Amino acid sequence: MGEERGRGSGTDVLIRKVDGHLAALRAGLQGPELELAERLAFCLRELVRQTAHSSAADRGQVRAAVHYFVLRRESRGRLLSVRSLAAAQRVVNKVVLQLGRPDLLVETRRDRQALPTGDIPVR
Repeated sequence: MGEERGRGSGTDVLIRKVDGHLAALRAGLQGPELELAERLAFCLRELVRQTAHSSAADRGQVRAAVHYFVLRRESRGRLLSVRSLAAAQRVVNKVVLQLGRPDLLVETRRDRQALPTGDIPVR
């Protein structure tokens, strides 16, 4: 029972970190950058929930992706630069693929527009 409680509280902590960081980003971002941050947060929350009872290795990958996303960087007075969000996107997508969840890939609007209709991105 203690292990279950530990996993549950760890899950809650990670989700709170994602939600708290997203709230901070909402204050400073808009448009495509905010959309990307929101998609990253959604994906990370799903990964945290889905791996709550998975192996320590899988949970560790998700925890690392969450920490990468919430790492705050300053760039010309903004909380997080677009380049940092793009880097977080690459990290999150790598974990998504390693965990066999391509349905959770985080794409930008530009990524989706670059694909011909009906094509599935190969990564």
